[in-house]
Amino acid sequence: MKKLAIIPARYASSRFPGKPLIDLDGKTMIQRVVEGVTNSNQFDEVVVATDDEKIANHVKEIGANVILTKATHESGTDRCGEVIETYSDFDIVVNIQGDEPLVDAEQLRVLLAAFDDDSVEIATLGSPKISSADIQDANRIKIVLDHQSDALYFSRSPIPFERNDESYPFLKHIGLYAFRSKTLKKLVQLTPTLLEKTESLEQLRWMYYGYKIRVVETLIETPNIDTPEDVEEVLKKLRGNNL
Repeated sequence: MKKLAIIPARYASSRFPGKPLIDLDGKTMIQRVVEGVTNSNQFDEVVVATDDEKIANHVKEIGANVILTKATHESGTDRCGEVIETYSDFDIVVNIQGDEPLVDAEQLRVLLAAFDDDSVEIATLGSPKISSADIQDANRIKIVLDHQSDALYFSRSPIPFERNDESYPFLKHIGLYAFRSKTLKKLVQLTPTLLEKTESLEQLRWMYYGYKIRVVETLIETPNIDTPEDVEEVLKKLRGNNL
């Protein structure tokens, strides 16, 4: 199977404009993501997908592949869908967010291993390391699985509701997605749904239309950078790991 890593990177983030180009101890964030994904040795090709010339020029300067995409995409998945029109001869595509400078090779390995099962069309990660605060936090997405480890539902709410005294093993979503290319081409053609808009979770669109999402458990969780306040935590880990 030929495997493609796509790293969507937007300049005009509402919470942190220009964050792909911020300096993280001598390297830009996007450079650290590209190097982390490349050094994982899991992919035949790695490409950054951006709608910004400054990011595109920087990626070229560091010797990485980049493709300029439309500025109208509403999600990283849509941006990946445009990329595979050019990179059309890959079997598996992984969407790795451009704000994950500590992306972990083992996470990528176990995610890709899900496709050893020929029935898997989409895969993502979930972690059993979840605190009581996470369960109540609307920014921490919870997942309920079926007996095959396929997702039954993703929610910002603490699902399932614990009516009895049972302690449910909640699972927290880790937002890496992998797709079979033929499936991704179909997903980006789907009409948005009220369900996904209600929770603001695009994966609910795929499930609404009948696509299954295999969830692979991992104990590895790396901090991403959503806001300027997240930078210090990432820098501490970078310096602690001598990266």
